Amino acid sequence: MAGELDTPTRGRTARGRLRALDAYLCQFEAALLTRTEDTWARAVFVDVGFGEHPWTTLESATAFRALNPGLSVVGVELEPERATAAARAHADARTHFREGGFALPLAPDEPARLVRAMNLLRQGPPERIPEAHLAMSRPLLPGGLLVEGSSDTDGAVLVAHLLRRRPEAEAPAREGLLFHTDFSRGFAPLLLRDWLPRDLRRRVRPGEPMHAFFQAWEAAWKAARAEGHTAPPDAFAESVVRLARMTSGVSSDAWLLARGFLRWSPPGGTPA
Repeated sequence: MAGELDTPTRGRTARGRLRALDAYLCQFEAALLTRTEDTWARAVFVDVGFGEHPWTTLESATAFRALNPGLSVVGVELEPERATAAARAHADARTHFREGGFALPLAPDEPARLVRAMNLLRQGPPERIPEAHLAMSRPLLPGGLLVEGSSDTDGAVLVAHLLRRRPEAEAPAREGLLFHTDFSRGFAPLLLRDWLPRDLRRRVRPGEPMHAFFQAWEAAWKAARAEGHTAPPDAFAESVVRLARMTSGVSSDAWLLARGFLRWSPPGGTPA
């Protein structure tokens, strides 16, 4: 796909920036990462826009191969010099680096099981983001997942779409939103609001579902603090438990709460 959204990536990606996201995927998408029947035996993980150095691609390869040692991994970068340098330094029989954009450079017999595109869609017109989502999800097998969102430079705060490929549907289903903080910047719900995927940032306004969500989370957080839950991890966990009581689709899974994650999968999907 060409256009304003399909432009060269900027800057560098720090080591460890997406390790928390890797941990989440290993915990909750293990079945997706390990499927090997039929065409799934050839299905790859694609990391789109790895930047100047492919640290995120390589770290994810290590994490995911702890579950599936034979997993093929493809790092994609729009700037040919970066793709070439990464291939020269790091490519092997299961790890590939290719030049490309949102129209992923995969072979016809090379389907995808998981596509990740973090920190790519922060610029450009929001109305074109569905086009990018559609392009990146096309190679996914039914049940495959596209993860698209934003994080700060060291991965301390992260918010991402969870977009699932459904059988007989062209566009991926907006299955949920994943929020994460490591508490190094403290915690308040508005800290995470600032890292919403680009297509949702303008939707935090009165009358919109995202506004209602953050209003409810802010109220839950203030109530938690009023009852003595003042340490950031404690305030976070208690606020999510309270939010889950009043907001459909909020998970209060213990693994998520202990690691600073909130997953919201509202009935009917996240706001579009």
